[in-house]
Amino acid sequence: MIDLETELNGPQLKAATTLEGAILIIAGAGSGKTRVITYRISRMLEKGIPQSAILALTFTNKAAREMESRVKELAGEKLQSSRATTLTRLTISTFHAFGVKLLRDEIEALGYRKNFSIYDSTDKLELIKECMRECRLYGEKTDLKKMEALFSNIKIGRMQWGTADGTGRYADDTWKVVYDEYQKSLKVYNALDFDDLLVVPIKLFEEHPEILEKSRRRYRYILVDEFQDTSLIQYKLLRLLANPDGGKSNVCVVGDDDQSIYSWRGANYENLLLFEKDFPNALEIKLEQNYRSTSTILEAANGLISHNTNRKNKTLWSGNGEGRPIIISYPQNETAEAASIADMIKKLRFAEQRNFSDFGVLVRTNNQFDVIEEAFLAENIPYKVSGGKSFFERKEVRDILSYLRVIANHDDDVNLLRIVNTPRRGIGKAAIQGASELAKKNHSSLYDALYRFNLAKQHGQETLFQTEKEENSSKTGIEEFLELIQTLRDDFFSSYNLAKNVRGLVDKIDYWSYLVSEYSKDEKMARWKFSNVEYLIRMIEDWERDPDNLDKGLYAYLNRISLLTRADGDDEAASSTKGKTNLMTIHASKGLEFPVVFIAGAEEGTIPHEKSIAGAETFEDETPGAKPIEEERRLFYVAITRAREKLYITSCQKRRRRDAYNERSPSPFLEEIPQGLIEYVEEEIQDSTDEVDDAEDFFARMKKRFGS
Repeated sequence: MIDLETELNGPQLKAATTLEGAILIIAGAGSGKTRVITYRISRMLEKGIPQSAILALTFTNKAAREMESRVKELAGEKLQSSRATTLTRLTISTFHAFGVKLLRDEIEALGYRKNFSIYDSTDKLELIKECMRECRLYGEKTDLKKMEALFSNIKIGRMQWGTADGTGRYADDTWKVVYDEYQKSLKVYNALDFDDLLVVPIKLFEEHPEILEKSRRRYRYILVDEFQDTSLIQYKLLRLLANPDGGKSNVCVVGDDDQSIYSWRGANYENLLLFEKDFPNALEIKLEQNYRSTSTILEAANGLISHNTNRKNKTLWSGNGEGRPIIISYPQNETAEAASIADMIKKLRFAEQRNFSDFGVLVRTNNQFDVIEEAFLAENIPYKVSGGKSFFERKEVRDILSYLRVIANHDDDVNLLRIVNTPRRGIGKAAIQGASELAKKNHSSLYDALYRFNLAKQHGQETLFQTEKEENSSKTGIEEFLELIQTLRDDFFSSYNLAKNVRGLVDKIDYWSYLVSEYSKDEKMARWKFSNVEYLIRMIEDWERDPDNLDKGLYAYLNRISLLTRADGDDEAASSTKGKTNLMTIHASKGLEFPVVFIAGAEEGTIPHEKSIAGAETFEDETPGAKPIEEERRLFYVAITRAREKLYITSCQKRRRRDAYNERSPSPFLEEIPQGLIEYVEEEIQDSTDEVDDAEDFFARMKKRFGS
């Protein structure tokens, strides 16, 4: 039996052992909410509550797996094995997965078959296009993505036909006929979209009370994690199951309104208020002891978030000591900012014997990644990107890198397949399939098979496959491709100016024209993608100019990119680099923590983001209680509370926007942090301890000692 009194503090113990009735747990950042939930489930099992009666809902599959793993560790033999039937097993899942589970059992009551399909975004867009054509409303300029968002908002009740939402999107009645056709088509195809996984279970419960009652009898104990991130449609599903009107409800919700940062995807932190209204006798428990951060970091977070008006009053406190001041610096621009972050990571790693994985670098938007990635590459700092695409994962950048990899090694089938028809050169699927079969037969690479095919054609021999070019064409697409690769190999290995050769490659394949044709309706997107290609070339130029770079060849560059950006999966901890530095958006950092955190780009227009607060006045008028500036403040609060020991914040004096540098002002949120907690640095980041200087002195002495 677990001794909860020694494992949990007072409020945690109360939350874990009060099993009956409605409970609202306000869990501040780092206060051990997942620990409380898992101990609570373990306590239920100890008290003889059948695991089949417990329903725990989370927001990500990862969170569900983590919770289930922790419960298994605590409960041991009390938890049935995975061989238990679905009717006797503990249910820990996301809201959507729970919807699927319910519908697999009961959807026939609504006229569907049990083997329904679940449409992803691509399937959904194709069906919308089909329905628009059916209704004779599809045109070349139709924005299917906007239509997808409109249909989703209508379905989950965020918008009504003939009204506008807070971002100015209008639900034009013209499209209602398409929406109705879309809904009818889903039923005909026995398919559901992602929103249906919540909407259809509600419809099932409302139209078939006997099914709802069966679910209520089974799930007598309900827990919801990250309750502040639930949407209105999710709350409606929860309310139906918990049945506040039917007497005693054993429902426990855990959340923190200060960390509600997902309104853009339907989350409604005011569900906390709805819960209190629907469950007026709910017991409220506050978890305010933070086990993660120093008191300096927590006081900064408390000072910031206190400026929000729509929140539950709480004050986080820590027993981890005062810690170091928060360092705020003002680099000249984003290049200097990235360089100073990279430099400090290297210094702290040696001075304090830290792993690369001890550092978290947080940004507000994806477009801040590029320059930081460049700095990490320059300093040989391994990293992984979360919450957006790495610069090197963007399609246009990968296209060019794939060309470089095939030039370096034409037997690289994976990269050859990526570029063989990019830009389009009339090589059809039949040709690729035929070449693949020939390569398999001869145990050769795909390039070799294409070469053999081309050689056979030149000698007038019949082939088993053709390209999509005209038969009387002077050259086939395959012949053009092979000649291009050979020409590029000659260029790259006869001249050692790598950046110049890459620029020549981009010109030879006329990549700009390819982008223009691919994005014929969006020249702005084509220009943005081409600017990323140009940025890649500038990065190569900087690498070549580095006097410490002794090998400036193609192989050295590709090896450098591969080693520093490849995904190592679960073996990171065992690697010689001691993991990777975490570069991520603030949204992606939620739920994580790092000993050292850098928040980059704390400037007005970025934090808070100008697009998020644009039109805020209209939004607030139409959505009482909703304030975009408060959500942006909550986002900054989340960023601050990711730090355990040290926090660095940078605010650039200038930042490049398109082709020019613009003056920037510090984020107004910086003024809301109590000034006694801050140490300001004019330009580059400096540490407030002497350890870094000691480390530099140490390496200087070693160099002098060994004569280098």
